[in-house]
Amino acid sequence: MVRTGSEPATARSALRARLWLSVWGVVWAIFGTAAFALVGRPGWAAACGVLWLVATADMVVILRHIRQGPHYQPGRDVPPYPPADGGPRRLRRPPQHGHP
Repeated sequence: MVRTGSEPATARSALRARLWLSVWGVVWAIFGTAAFALVGRPGWAAACGVLWLVATADMVVILRHIRQGPHYQPGRDVPPYPPADGGPRRLRRPPQHGHP
């Protein structure tokens, strides 16, 4: 595959894979919170509880993006978007002041 320079603009996120990873994280965070609370480790239980909240918030954002439709998660039948100008994008070097 040839790089065109438009990869950040045409990248697609694997939202369903991210969803399953966040579900996996929520399950383990719940387990860790409960296990550490039962054995009397409140610090570790709190850390797992914070991780549980972060994974749940991530899952909510992912589900929102999935529900917004193909704008955020195009299906396999949607081809990658071409670059806006039709060609590869090039980075411009800033002008060098004081150099000929």
